[in-house]
Amino acid sequence: MKSDHNTNKADDSPKFGRLLLVLVGAVGFCGLLTWVMGSLFPDFPNF
Repeated sequence: MKSDHNTNKADDSPKFGRLLLVLVGAVGFCGLLTWVMGSLFPDFPNF
């Protein structure tokens, strides 16, 4: 049973790492999009 627990723990780690990468990527993409909109359209909220 101990080896099964270790296998489950090893399976959870890559999923958590992938989720963390996706979340960091999403935050980075939103930041990049905000920067691009601020650079190209300085009066974006006011038009």
